[in-house]
Amino acid sequence: MNSMKDATDKGPDVVLIGAGIMSATLGMMLKELQPDLTLEIYERLDVAAAESSDAWNNAGTGHSAFCELNYTPEKADGTIDVSKAVKIAESFEISKQFWAYLIQHNIIELPTSFIKSIPHMSFVWGNDNVNFLRKRYEAMTKCHLFQGMEYSENQEKLKEWVPLIMEGRDNSEPVAATKMDLGTDVNFGALTRSMFNYLQQQEGVTIHFSHEVRKLRQVENGRWRIRVKDLHSGEKRNVFARYIFIGAGGGALSLLEKSDIPEGQGYGGFPVSGQWLKCTNRAVIERHKAKVYGLAAVGSPPMSVPHLDTRFINGQQELLFGPYAGFSTKFLKKGSFLDLPKSIKPANLRPMISAGIHNLALTKYLIDQVRQSPEERLGALKDYFPEAKAEDWELEVAGQRVQIIKKDPDKGGVLEFGTEVVSGANCTLAALLGASPGASTSVSIMIGLLERCFMHRINTDEWKAKLKEMIPSYGQSLADNPELLDEIRAYTGRVLDLTPAVKEK
Repeated sequence: MNSMKDATDKGPDVVLIGAGIMSATLGMMLKELQPDLTLEIYERLDVAAAESSDAWNNAGTGHSAFCELNYTPEKADGTIDVSKAVKIAESFEISKQFWAYLIQHNIIELPTSFIKSIPHMSFVWGNDNVNFLRKRYEAMTKCHLFQGMEYSENQEKLKEWVPLIMEGRDNSEPVAATKMDLGTDVNFGALTRSMFNYLQQQEGVTIHFSHEVRKLRQVENGRWRIRVKDLHSGEKRNVFARYIFIGAGGGALSLLEKSDIPEGQGYGGFPVSGQWLKCTNRAVIERHKAKVYGLAAVGSPPMSVPHLDTRFINGQQELLFGPYAGFSTKFLKKGSFLDLPKSIKPANLRPMISAGIHNLALTKYLIDQVRQSPEERLGALKDYFPEAKAEDWELEVAGQRVQIIKKDPDKGGVLEFGTEVVSGANCTLAALLGASPGASTSVSIMIGLLERCFMHRINTDEWKAKLKEMIPSYGQSLADNPELLDEIRAYTGRVLDLTPAVKEK
């Protein structure tokens, strides 16, 4: 009995499950806030950021709500709701501050390895859509977060902005676009691996690749017993920790269910897979320098918003179009086809059935996407690049996402398109569920987790001062303070080598 008690008292302070952008961000913040904390990271694959955070599996947009039309819905009265766009734009500014801190302190590599400036654009055609985009532009530019956004319905101007999109297009067709030069492309895979490379070198931090967490259980003294299997040797062992963060992407739901915390009951997951068309013609790639987002098809998930997307991956400019949605019962790209069936429990059966009934249009959309022929995929591309040629593009499999299904008192269950942190009452375990725009808002999400689960420490003078050093706007609203926003954008623009940047005053 005593030996068991002694064993549970040993082990790391914090275990992070999953080696993606979320775990990297939380681990980095914790070690900067309290260097004597001990951390262990467990990842089932043999490398960090190989699932949702990988550059080929992630849109890399640096979601700042400049171009994503699904963040600004039109209300029944015809007005545009920009509240979600404002929240996401502010969250991305917070992420950039933390990344600038890491650069200034030589913690990660030079910013050009993971972030570059690229215009963010929205593009639409047809009278109704043009009217929507015009109203969106007028509503957004009332907020200083979207200072500098341009709008045009002039075809000659649009030919300057996006020649590939305008060439071969019917001149009589109404078109419109917005353009925000402050946009970025982010390689979250490179950023994640840079953070883990640094963490590995710190005292009290151990990363275990090819290790799978099988079971979670809280024992009498409040610590968590984590059953881990080494996938190379087959060895199983118990690890005991004070705190657990489950940042395992699509794998987070099953681990949350295994924890048996009451707060995790009733959650389900709906997996959505994706594919890209990747351009192989370097001459075409070099002619497009923007991230251009359009309107999603009715009933489609937000991650399926079509975009003709300039990327910078492994030091090279790339061009992608998509993503084309699909359905798989896997919760991870390298997961199991049994992931969805195994996730269905008595506590979430009703919410999942209810969400399915209320989202039949989504189900039909995904079935149609799976059945698409190469010619149909090319047709979707030609809506954005009229002169596209099939021989210049190849199909690539993108990442796997799991949308949240949760209980609803009125509908029984609802499908949520976003991210959510679920934590136990004693705040010793937290899990991140959901998808977009997670990576771009990872720093804000982790600050929220720290405020909830490390409340006794975040209110100390030491942690407050360090948070202010890492994130200069901490405790203040960028959405309410134009002068502060200008200062922060000037600072992050300079450190992260982003152009154009707001001029310092």
